[in-house]
Amino acid sequence: MTGTHTEPPTGHRSGRSLAWRIGTPVVALLSGSLLAVSAANSDGTDLRPGRYTDLAGLVEGEAADYRKVEDRFNTLTDEVDRLGADVSDTGVNQARGEVAELRDPAGLTPRRGPGVRITMSDAPSELVDEAIERNRDLPVEDRISLNRYVVHQQDIQAVVNALWTGGASAVTIAGQRVISTTGIKCQGPVVQLQGVPYSQPFVIEAVGMEDELLGSLDTSSLVSGYRTDAADTLIGIGWSLETDQSIKAPAYDGLLDLQYAKPLR
Repeated sequence: MTGTHTEPPTGHRSGRSLAWRIGTPVVALLSGSLLAVSAANSDGTDLRPGRYTDLAGLVEGEAADYRKVEDRFNTLTDEVDRLGADVSDTGVNQARGEVAELRDPAGLTPRRGPGVRITMSDAPSELVDEAIERNRDLPVEDRISLNRYVVHQQDIQAVVNALWTGGASAVTIAGQRVISTTGIKCQGPVVQLQGVPYSQPFVIEAVGMEDELLGSLDTSSLVSGYRTDAADTLIGIGWSLETDQSIKAPAYDGLLDLQYAKPLR
């Protein structure tokens, strides 16, 4: 583009030149300070680790970190129990008896017996791609929501609740025992249980009377809606159900204390 170039006033240019002469060393000094603080805070580790090249690696790394903390917690708990065993009086013995009676219903003892195994997973990526293409040519009211192609937190909760309603004596998700305080939380494409992330497929197992468990799953409207989408060839979200005469549910070994927010004063 052609035009007339107007030279800026001399004062304007000298002002910018002075700013650069002063500003450049200041910026360099601040950058160096930030690098020093970053190095100190990282404690020799990479603040933005590049070793996680995929989701599976990230989940595995976080789960490994949690297991280290959990192992340390279990070691300290065993030590406290050993030291506490030397304390004996009427009140303590009565409390120990009550604790022993509640261990099984609280999920602190392993369970094994007949039951069901359910596997849930997101729809295949090719079906999702096909849905996206179809939706482009359809009016909004006729489009299939892409949320129906993904396993959500409420889907897993609906299955677990149906199993409890069916009289399950023990339920596990990804091999982890579910108890009354277990929180099921979706975080992106993974599910967190007791702070540990698990990727799909999500395997849910329950110990109990097979007929009652199956009947409860059949009568749950939320589970039925999910199974309808699983049977729909256009959606095909993952669902499989099988019975097993030897379902194993390990004892819950996570934290038992409740953590909650406190109001500021």
